[in-house]
Amino acid sequence: MALAKVDFEVGSDGVAVITMCNPPVNALAIPIIKGLKDRFDEAARRSDVKAIVLTGKGGRFSGGFDISVMKKVHQTGDASVLPDVSVELVVNSIEDSKKPVVAAVEGLALGGGLELAMGCHARVAAPRTQLGLPELTLGIIPGFGGTQRLPRLLGLSKAVEMMLTSKPITSDEGRKLGLIDAIVSSKELLKVSRLWALEIGERRKPWIRSLHKTDKIGSLSEAREVLRTARQQVKKTAPHLPQQQACIDVVEHGIVHGGYSGVLKEAEVFKQLVMSDTSKGLINVFFAQRAISKVPGVTDIGLKPTNVKKAAVIGGGLMGSGIATALILGNIRVILKEINSEYLLKGIKTIEANVSGLVRRGKLTKQKADVALSLLKGVLDYTEFKDVDLVIEAVIENVGLKQTIFSDLEKICPPHCILASNTSTIDLNVVGKKTSSQDRIAGAHFFSPAHIMPLLEIIRTEKTSAQVILDLITVGKIIKKAPVVVGNCTGFAVNRTFFPYSQGAHLLVNLGVDIYRIDRLIINFGLPIGPFQLQDLAGYGVAVAVSKEYAGSFSDRIFNSPLLDLLIKSGRNGKNNGKGYYIYEKGSKPKPDPSILPIVEESRRLCNIMPNGKPISVTDQQIVEMILFPVVNEACRVLDEGVVIRASDLDLASVLGMSFPNYRGGIVCWGDLVGANHIYTSLKKWAQLYGNFFKPSRYLEERAIKGIPLSAPASSTPKSNSRL
Repeated sequence: MALAKVDFEVGSDGVAVITMCNPPVNALAIPIIKGLKDRFDEAARRSDVKAIVLTGKGGRFSGGFDISVMKKVHQTGDASVLPDVSVELVVNSIEDSKKPVVAAVEGLALGGGLELAMGCHARVAAPRTQLGLPELTLGIIPGFGGTQRLPRLLGLSKAVEMMLTSKPITSDEGRKLGLIDAIVSSKELLKVSRLWALEIGERRKPWIRSLHKTDKIGSLSEAREVLRTARQQVKKTAPHLPQQQACIDVVEHGIVHGGYSGVLKEAEVFKQLVMSDTSKGLINVFFAQRAISKVPGVTDIGLKPTNVKKAAVIGGGLMGSGIATALILGNIRVILKEINSEYLLKGIKTIEANVSGLVRRGKLTKQKADVALSLLKGVLDYTEFKDVDLVIEAVIENVGLKQTIFSDLEKICPPHCILASNTSTIDLNVVGKKTSSQDRIAGAHFFSPAHIMPLLEIIRTEKTSAQVILDLITVGKIIKKAPVVVGNCTGFAVNRTFFPYSQGAHLLVNLGVDIYRIDRLIINFGLPIGPFQLQDLAGYGVAVAVSKEYAGSFSDRIFNSPLLDLLIKSGRNGKNNGKGYYIYEKGSKPKPDPSILPIVEESRRLCNIMPNGKPISVTDQQIVEMILFPVVNEACRVLDEGVVIRASDLDLASVLGMSFPNYRGGIVCWGDLVGANHIYTSLKKWAQLYGNFFKPSRYLEERAIKGIPLSAPASSTPKSNSRL
C-alpha cells in the first residue's frame, strides 16, 4: 500500500501547490485530512507563499471521505473518531484563508472531494471530470459543507436534485451552471490554476467565499417552494430513507439562518445519521460488494483467468433466453440449443425482445443491440459445441434430464470447457454424478429475469477446480453481474436462506391472517412485492417443485400448506393464466381476488392449526417478524455450515437476488440490527405455540446467549460439514 500523504511545493511564482496522494482515488483518509490541515497552516504562515492551489495526484482530485472510517464508527459505536473537517479545515483553513485558494480538479471530485473544492475561492477543471455528492447512497448527508455550498454555487433546484439522486455531473455541465470557473486541458491545468490564484490575490479575478453567496438561492418563498416539492417527491419515492428528508431540512436551515449556521447544523445531523441503522445497512452493502471478489483458494493463488469467447446455453425458456441475452450483451458469442425448431424460434424471439426492450428504455443503443444479436446462433444438436469455452444448462428441474445432458456434454465439449448448471435447487453432485469431469462442473445460478437481475451465484462442489471458479467470476464481471461464490447444498445460499419466506407466509394464512395484509406489510417493510404476489409471478408449478426439494432436504422444519394444491385444482396458475391470489388484467395493476376466500377457508380447515379454531391476533410488526425471522434463522444455518465465505456475501446476495432492502443492509446485517436475542426468544416462543418450523438453530441460540453478532466470523476451527 502506498503511504497516504499530502505533498507541498512552493514555486518561484509564490504559489504553494498542495497535492493529495492516496491512490487510487485520493480518498480523504484521516492522515490526508490531518496533512491538509498542516499544509494549509504552513502556507498561511510562510511569507514566500502568495497563493495556494489544491490538487490530487495521478489525474484524480479526490473520490471523497474514506468510508472505512464510518465502518469503524459502526463497529465501535464511537463517533468521536470522525474529524472536524467542515469547520476546522474547509471553513477556517481554506475558505477563510488570507491567501487565495484555487482547486485544480481532474478525473473526479466526489463527496468530500467536491466539498473541499467548493471551499476554495475558484475551481479550474479538466474536461469530463465527474463532480457529485453521492453521500445519500450511504445513509448520510454531505458533511463537509456540501449541503450549503452546492446550492449557492449551482442554484437550489439543481443542487437538491444532485444530492437526492446522488448522480454526478461533468465539469462541462458544471461550467455552464457556475460550479466550475474554467475548463482547460489536463496539461494546462496546474499552470492555469496557479495564474488564476495569483490573479485573485491581485484582485483581477473575483475572490469568492461560496458560503456567503446568496444570488442563486432566490427569495425565501421561492426557495421554500423548491424544497416543499422536493419533500413531497421524497415522501413518495424514499419513505424509508431518513437522510433524504434530513438533507432537505439542512439545506433549508442554511437558507433561513445563513451559510455558517447551516454548516454547523449539517455537521450535527451528519453525526446523527452516521449512527443510524440506515447508514449501517447501506455501508455494509457498500463493503460487501467489494469483498465478493476475494475468494480464498481461488483469487489468492496466482491463477490467471481464461478468456471465455464462446458459450453455449441449453434451453431457450425464460431462464435460458435471459442468460443468453446477458452473455451476448457482454460480447460473448452464444450457441442456443433447443430440442425442436418451435422452441428454438420462441427462445430467439424472447432474446430479441429482451434486447429491444433495453433499447426502448434507453439502456442500450440500437448499434450495440445489433452487434449483440449478431453474436447469437440457434442450433438443434451438439455439432457446434466442439469449440465452446463454457456451457450453461438451463432446462427444467429434472434430475434425470440434467444427468443425461452432462454426460453428453462431457463427450462433446473440449476438455477445458466449463460445464455449468443454472439449477436453483438441485445438488450439483447429483447433477454431475454420471460424469468423470466433476472438476469442471459448477453452478451458474442466475436470478429471473437473468439479463436484468444483478446477482450471479457461482456454486462450487468439493471437486470443482479453482480455475473454473475464477473463470466464472470473470465471466460474471464481464456480463456486469455481481458474482458471489457459494457452497453446494439444496437451494445453495440465497434460495436456501429464503425457503422459509413463503412457508412462513402460508403458515400465517392457515393461522387465520389475511393474505393481502401480509403482502401489504412486506411491501411496507421494503420488499418490492409480497410473498403471495411473488408466487403468482413465478407460477405455481415452480413453487410446488421447489417445495418438494426442500421437503426432502429439510424435513425437520417444513410447513406443508394445502393452499397451493387447492388453488391449482381450482384452475389457477397465478399471472400465467391471469388468476391467482390476484386478478391480472392487461393494462391494470393486479387486484386482490375475493373469490379465493372459500379456497383459503378450505385450506385452514384441512390444516386445522388455528388455536380453538379461531384466527390468531397479531400486530403488523409480529407478522413481518414471523415471516422474516425464520429466514434469518436459516441464514444462521447457512453461515454455520460454511455455505458462504462471509456473512456479508449472504447480505449482498439477499439484496441483489431477493431484492431485500439495501438500506436494511441484507438479511444477516438486519438480523444484527434487530438483535439476535430478540429473534431467538421470539422464535423459541413461536416454536412452542406453532411447531418446529420456528425452532431456533444452534448457531442463533449460541450467538444470542453469548451476545456475539450473527455476522461475526465463525471460530477458526473449520466445521466438518463446511461447503467451502
